[in-house]
Amino acid sequence: MDSLAEYTSAGPRNRRPRRTAVRAVTAGAVVLAVAAGGAYAAGLGPFARDTGPDPAAGKQARAFLADWAAGRLPSAAARTTSPGAAGRVMDSFTAGLEITEPALKAEAATEAEDGTVTVPFTARMPVTGLGTWTYESKLPLRQQSDGTWKVAWKLSVVHPRLSGTEKFRLEREETKPPEVIDRQGTALFGDELPSLAPLMARLGQNGTDSGARGAIHLVDRATGDVERTEARFGARTVRHKGPVRTTLHAGWQSAAEQALATHAEGKNAALVALRIDDGEILAVANSPASGFNRALSGTYAPGSTWKIVTSSALLLKDAVKPDDVVDCPQYLTVGKRFQNVELSEHPGATFHKDFTESCNTAFISLRDRLYDGELGDVARKYFGVGQEWHVGAPTYDGSVPAPKDETEKAASMIGQGRVQANPLLMASVTATAVSGTFHQPSLTDGNEDKTTTTPLPRGVVTQVRAMLRATVTDGTANVLSDLPGEIGAKTGTAEVSDAQDNNGWLVAHRGNVAVACVVEEGVTGGGSAGPIVHSLLAAASGDPE
Repeated sequence: MDSLAEYTSAGPRNRRPRRTAVRAVTAGAVVLAVAAGGAYAAGLGPFARDTGPDPAAGKQARAFLADWAAGRLPSAAARTTSPGAAGRVMDSFTAGLEITEPALKAEAATEAEDGTVTVPFTARMPVTGLGTWTYESKLPLRQQSDGTWKVAWKLSVVHPRLSGTEKFRLEREETKPPEVIDRQGTALFGDELPSLAPLMARLGQNGTDSGARGAIHLVDRATGDVERTEARFGARTVRHKGPVRTTLHAGWQSAAEQALATHAEGKNAALVALRIDDGEILAVANSPASGFNRALSGTYAPGSTWKIVTSSALLLKDAVKPDDVVDCPQYLTVGKRFQNVELSEHPGATFHKDFTESCNTAFISLRDRLYDGELGDVARKYFGVGQEWHVGAPTYDGSVPAPKDETEKAASMIGQGRVQANPLLMASVTATAVSGTFHQPSLTDGNEDKTTTTPLPRGVVTQVRAMLRATVTDGTANVLSDLPGEIGAKTGTAEVSDAQDNNGWLVAHRGNVAVACVVEEGVTGGGSAGPIVHSLLAAASGDPE
């Protein structure tokens, strides 16, 4: 089946007069600039010469490309002259062509006589399960009336051949999907379990070229006729000998699909359930079921579910104890103002209560007790985050970059900033936290495991488990409190942009199963992801063998 990417044209843009600057200086002014120090030497003072494009234009171009590459499409769109159209086109382009983790490299900027600054860039676009599409394009930037620079939006910003009359279409080779069975030998069918349909043909692929075939075509928007082929992938057809045995459980998969169908309310959402003692995946479900696999390959800020990792990092070095008082004010300013959901506050709260009530300001106040980059080091060393996973299907395995400044460090403490995850990764984080040992998740048998991790100390595991349990009995995950079993959970609310509602998260564990769910624009974790996880755990009782 074809995957289509549809686009809309941006309207005309008014041209602005070319930026002017002083182009000559006296010898005395040069001496004064040197004497005044580095700011003038760098061209920042009033006597600076205009020797090229305004550096602010290039900075804006690089920020646009960085946002696009990281999947922060609303932020990227806001850097253009037409945020609404830009956001729709970029989302359609990446989702419709099944592009994940773009690599975008800016080149040197040039300036035209009309004041437009152009920044060429090279795009490397990984197409899920096929290979990488590489092409070159250009970003035009214009200075706005307030002096800032923005990308002058037009369709060719995304690709030089994208226009109002031509679009791109991804076509995969029509091959008979392999027979797929679950862990107990039960046959799995895509028409009965729709989230599995797009996954079945890619089983055994770990995000690399695996022999699958396909192409990206430039087609006429009106007729659908192929005008040219932009990229081809693969040289042979994947052939499977016999059924592909998976770790999935038909009952859990069916319950996961039904939970999303009933409670996602038309929003984009994804869910993963896996076994705690070995990482074997029991269910992978997406809403909508077709297209991009958000559950395994999505890139989201995990929000407060990440406090599981942050708490582990703090407890590992005895930087805080659960009974220590860590005040929870409504606001805390670290370069920008951070606040708690619904502006809640808990004066004199213990760290234990800060966790169960998901207090952002309390966690941010503890940032100086971790060195820069320590959160990422703990995530990698103990939880396997950012290492290369071989699951049996293409996945995104998380990223926790070292913070660039104090504001970013504060954001990372609560799963924001540049911290990136998805339901697979957060289900694994939950399983690791409550067992103490990371197990590379698996969807099929015999996957190579290149990960190297260290077990969490038993004392840390005991403390985290107690806080997860209290979050259900007395905290923000109370939505699960009526279910049987010793359930522990953590909610999360992740900011996306000023133009979008927050994403809602919930992770949970019961018995030998860990679950993670995200609902895009779900507003709160308990209110959006909570009913989905509740439905799953209510329907799929008992530990699967």
